[in-house]
Amino acid sequence: MDNLKWDENGLLPAVVQDDGTGQVLMVAWMNRESLQKTIETGETVFWSRSRQELWHKGATSGNIQKVVEIRVDCDADTLLIKVAPAGAACHTGAYSCFYRALEELS
Repeated sequence: MDNLKWDENGLLPAVVQDDGTGQVLMVAWMNRESLQKTIETGETVFWSRSRQELWHKGATSGNIQKVVEIRVDCDADTLLIKVAPAGAACHTGAYSCFYRALEELS
């Protein structure tokens, strides 16, 4: 973890991808503690910037994400977490947080 390039707040963006389909499910933030807990538990744990606390994905919804692999980009400042999801990734109930085209926001 010391070789990762954490931002000024001690965070890294984490792109979460369905290992089976390759679909990007969500983007969240991780700090050292959440990454360590993710590694230890084998399930995604993130840092909630709005609540300023750890967030175990699926703890309340049941839509946990089992970690298959964690990769780091060439600059060591972004993580790619490949998962086997147990359900929807988005808080709206959508399978992926990326369910809208840009034009739909107009």
